[in-house]
Amino acid sequence: MGEIAVLREGSGPQVLLVHGGAGPRTTWRGLAPLAERWTLATVHRRGYPPSPPPPGGQDYETDARDIAPLLAGRPHVVAHSYGVLGTLIAVAAAPGGVASLTLIEPPLNYLAADDPDVAHLQRIGDAVLSHGMDADPSELREFLRLAGAPIGDGPIPARVAAGVRRAQGARLPSQARPDLDAIAGAGIPVLVASGDHAVAHERICDALAGVLGGERGVCAGAGHFVPAAPGFAETLEGFLRENLDGGPRRRPPSR
Repeated sequence: MGEIAVLREGSGPQVLLVHGGAGPRTTWRGLAPLAERWTLATVHRRGYPPSPPPPGGQDYETDARDIAPLLAGRPHVVAHSYGVLGTLIAVAAAPGGVASLTLIEPPLNYLAADDPDVAHLQRIGDAVLSHGMDADPSELREFLRLAGAPIGDGPIPARVAAGVRRAQGARLPSQARPDLDAIAGAGIPVLVASGDHAVAHERICDALAGVLGGERGVCAGAGHFVPAAPGFAETLEGFLRENLDGGPRRRPPSR
């Protein structure tokens, strides 16, 4: 399939950045100052130039295969939204391959499946990924707003529509079941972050932090694009410094 592109800048310990449905530049714009002290290795998932297109639609299983070899240097890994799914699958297969994990608003809806807000988010998300621009207009707009897309009351901007078409046909997040027990059992330091803009995301992140025995961070002000929120870069850097390679690893959560 050809290798994906990983663009590196800065110096210091490596931080591997895995974006979701939005491109890397949009997702990680708030982390640029960290390049003064860290090597930011920005993954471009398939379908996001300069990486090649995916063999089919967007697929977290393909993402996992692409990410796996990037763990060879035991980086700190920061993943956002759909990008969390492939990241967790890759890390669960080799949990000793990361120094720490930061997971931002992942679509792991099954962790809080009984919550009505989470069930609603899953339903409209599956509808948009399945039908694209032909999804119910009100559900499409609701999902795009939750996903942080810049839309108003007028026509959906061409750039946003192109992103919807790119995502159409993706492997549905509702099918993902990463081996969280393998990650929890390895004692990997984990930070789960959210933006305090949607109840469903908060509930999912609470549940994920509980399963992984991770820290919980909330940085409001940028919606779904939590990495751009005030204070997130500082929160992330503090977490990374606490878990520099070679430092003590946390105990797995008690069962």
